[in-house]
Amino acid sequence: MTEPMVYQGQFGEFRITDSDRQGVVIYRAGLMVAALCFAAGVALVLVQGSDRMVLHVLSLLYTVSVLALGVSLLTIHIYMGVLHRALQVCWLVGVIAAIAVSHGDPDPFVLTVYQHPLTLLGIGFTFVALTGIFFKEAVCFNRLETKFLTPLVPVLLLGHLTGILPLAIEQGLLVAWAVLMLIFAIRKVVQPIPPDIGDKSVFEYLKQERSPANAG
Repeated sequence: MTEPMVYQGQFGEFRITDSDRQGVVIYRAGLMVAALCFAAGVALVLVQGSDRMVLHVLSLLYTVSVLALGVSLLTIHIYMGVLHRALQVCWLVGVIAAIAVSHGDPDPFVLTVYQHPLTLLGIGFTFVALTGIFFKEAVCFNRLETKFLTPLVPVLLLGHLTGILPLAIEQGLLVAWAVLMLIFAIRKVVQPIPPDIGDKSVFEYLKQERSPANAG
């Protein structure tokens, strides 16, 4: 085990431990799995179309992608605890909605969602959480791909929900989403780890501010 490095934060010194680094690796691994599953799903849609076996594979890829996203939401570092919990709640609402949809219709999950856009009113909360990650990364690291992804995801989903987007536009946005998300996940792999951990002195300060001793 390596000796924790000491950094100067806004509210004092802090150390980055092996546990901190492992958390970042898990966060990034979750993003990579989610991105790979999503990209594979989009490729299958474009190549194989609506073959029933492919639809079942797409449903499986969606499940793995969402679970990986959940792991990332557990390990992401966000200074605002309320925002962090809100993203996790959105993810959970989307998962519950997906379970309800998958058990309430005999058709493959992705086909049901495509044919019944109103299901996005529940399932879409998962993508609210994903968009929250993109927004956080855009603000914290000024990443170009996440600046595009932050508006792209809601535009595509809302466009499909309301039926105002032509199929060709939806396909184009879907491909752009898959490519940009994959670029994002790959760039996270090569990014230094400490910036993803953030200023731990801020987390400690906020924790102390929320403690009962400081309440009232």
